[in-house]
Amino acid sequence: MKFIDGVKFADMVKIGAHHLHLNADYVDSLNVFPVPDGDTGTNMNLSIASGAKETAAHASVHLGKTAQALSKGLLMGARGNSGVILSQLFRGFGKAVEEEEKLNSVKFAGALDYGVQTAYKAVMKPVEGTILTVAKDAAKKGVEVANTTDDIIKVMEAIVEESKASLKRTPDLLPVLKEVGVVDSGGQGLVYVYEGFLACLKGEALPERTTIGSMDDLVNAEHHRGVQGFMNTEDIEFGYCTEFMVKFEDDKVKKNPFEEGDFRLDLSKFGDSLLVISDDEIAKVHIHTEEPGDALNYAQRYGSLINIKIENMRQQHIDIVGEGHSTKKEEKAVHPYAIVTVAMGSGVADLLKSIGASAVIEGGQTMNPSTEDIVKAIKDVGAERVIILPNNKNIIMAAKQAAEVIGIEAAVVETKSVPEGLSAILAFNPEIGVSENEKVMSKAAAAVKTGQVTYSIRDTSIDGVDIKKDDFMGLAGSKIVISKPSLDDVIKTLLASLIDEDDEIVTIIYGEDVTEEEANEIASYVEENYDHTEVELYNGKQPLYPYILSVE
Repeated sequence: MKFIDGVKFADMVKIGAHHLHLNADYVDSLNVFPVPDGDTGTNMNLSIASGAKETAAHASVHLGKTAQALSKGLLMGARGNSGVILSQLFRGFGKAVEEEEKLNSVKFAGALDYGVQTAYKAVMKPVEGTILTVAKDAAKKGVEVANTTDDIIKVMEAIVEESKASLKRTPDLLPVLKEVGVVDSGGQGLVYVYEGFLACLKGEALPERTTIGSMDDLVNAEHHRGVQGFMNTEDIEFGYCTEFMVKFEDDKVKKNPFEEGDFRLDLSKFGDSLLVISDDEIAKVHIHTEEPGDALNYAQRYGSLINIKIENMRQQHIDIVGEGHSTKKEEKAVHPYAIVTVAMGSGVADLLKSIGASAVIEGGQTMNPSTEDIVKAIKDVGAERVIILPNNKNIIMAAKQAAEVIGIEAAVVETKSVPEGLSAILAFNPEIGVSENEKVMSKAAAAVKTGQVTYSIRDTSIDGVDIKKDDFMGLAGSKIVISKPSLDDVIKTLLASLIDEDDEIVTIIYGEDVTEEEANEIASYVEENYDHTEVELYNGKQPLYPYILSVE
């Protein structure tokens, strides 16, 4: 094969993304560097899935146009260190080929090499033994082989072979990998993408899916829990994995002209593991920091903040290694701050924890926790100060009583729904006092619009809406806006009542009685009918409420 065009490249992206998707759990199991996020595979999978979706939607025979679609999709969907680096690899690739209708072997390899250069520039302090090294070694080999053959398949074979060899060398470059007995997780994710590219070019089936427990001799660790056991919680210098996007605003950029290099340098003062990527409309940031608020405040000079995600990595590490893991300190750690919240559904609980909740009490609706339950949860966390989020109007009084009797500085942010709780947690600033946080978090909670779908247990009429037993009901805030036998009718009507032209993000949390396929159909409906919004979909596994919606 001497040339590839945009249609063939789109197919390569599709197969590469699918191969990574099949092996995302395995990549997650390898994660050990630089901090215990434990979700490299998930992040890379979600990142390239976004790129593949955009590529499929805008595929063109003109390769440059297809590559630009991939670059845009990856930029918008990039998550985590490795996901952002992956997006930079193909951002550079896209820039290198934007004028090309098709690629020969030399231009293809050269574009991959240019992508590597772009990715290295995006990282403030590049570390060898990571996805960067694997990408660099593979691209270098590709350029070398392309100078000896015009067959793109042979070039891709060399790239895959060298990426695997480089991956095996990563423990020699990063001592922590050798100590634990694993290869770099991000590098492994890239190998899966490249293997997919090659399978597409050759018209062959994908390599077999890798399952945890069937690895070669090099990768023989007990994986996630064992890997994280090599790190002590108190060794994590920068405790909050912070990701956000800045949507540029003309008036702000006029006062503070944006230059990516200066922006990256300024942000580097707030922490490490910094990645910055940008285009004419947005800048996407990933940083590990002790002061998420400082990084957010700085970035806000250039525009509005969207897609904010803050994860407490110390708490993640504690959750991973379990109570039995011994750390350097024998006594129980006392955290300066804790956020204790309430929710039903294991998926909702995981979501709340992922953005900063220290403890999630199982409860809500028909399972309201008592004051004692809330007090016990606060004591178990062991914090000096606490913010309590009830996430239900029926739990607010119990939460207030718990705050009065707990004996430490405490405040209740009167959240009445999970979306309000999520918004409040994202606004939390560990550098300010309890009363100030209460005000800031309450304001954030009030700014989000909540929608919920449940079912009726009896016939009635409320606010002019006739309700029949077992009907699905759509609630906008506390107001019932529709009651119908069809869940599909109810969710679509509810969405219409919540979303207006100024909204940017719609979060859909689906419950235990909704299938993933059904939830994806609703997400697609929102994307098609409200194209000014970005959709985020989570499996909350909550009972009673098939859908919980957040609109902001």
